[in-house]
Amino acid sequence: MSQNYKGSVAERTTVTRDLENIANKTGNIYKSLNAIAKRSNQISAEMREELTKKLAEFASSTDNLEEIFENREQIEISKFYESLPKPVSIAIQEYLDDKVYVRDANETVASSDN
Repeated sequence: MSQNYKGSVAERTTVTRDLENIANKTGNIYKSLNAIAKRSNQISAEMREELTKKLAEFASSTDNLEEIFENREQIEISKFYESLPKPVSIAIQEYLDDKVYVRDANETVASSDN
């Protein structure tokens, strides 16, 4: 495990998970996987936005062949993001660590009219 992206501790390699452990939090494996998928999409969007901002700093208006091949900082930033755990691994770990709140959209909220 590694602690890389915003303090998350997630596996970088494939790990077999106990589905009962995942399903216990919501009582339904599909609800749990849906919550993990939505969180994974959020993490992916955050990472993509952050990487785009960092790479935009190196963008140049002129395309010089020497600059393209010699931009080491841009290459290092890209390698760093490639080495991070996948967003789904981070989302699963957050879910198992109770850092993800799951609510049922079909549940009605008690109104204050009563």
